[in-house]
Amino acid sequence: MNILVVGAGKVGSNLAMTLETLGHDVSLVDENPEHLDAATNLALINFNGLCICGVCIDVDVLRSAGIESCDAVAAVTPDDNINIMVAEVATQFFGIKHVFARIYDPAREKVFAERLDLQTICPTRLTIDAVLTSLTKGNIEG
Repeated sequence: MNILVVGAGKVGSNLAMTLETLGHDVSLVDENPEHLDAATNLALINFNGLCICGVCIDVDVLRSAGIESCDAVAAVTPDDNINIMVAEVATQFFGIKHVFARIYDPAREKVFAERLDLQTICPTRLTIDAVLTSLTKGNIEG
């Protein structure tokens, strides 16, 4: 698959490397040039995919990263608004069917998943669930 990852922080850069290791063609976009530099982002030391530095919601930047030929897009910047906008541009403007957005705010994640039919993940909710499970494990009384 041809996959675009938007956001080259810890999640995005490791996701890009993992996808590439699995045999996918991966492009990576981030606004911060240091995030795309293997000298400062060790997760990208052996990354062979295309790295584009620019505003993640800019259509021309996304085109430069090859969004028009992508099978999937993962928007994993630390900003919910950017991830939502990237997901909307990818689905509505470029017609990409497999689009994923990371959304930190649980209330917003639910709204965007239901109303816009976005594939989402909420790290906040996942953390809460994991901590609750760990804290209450074996505690039948609740």
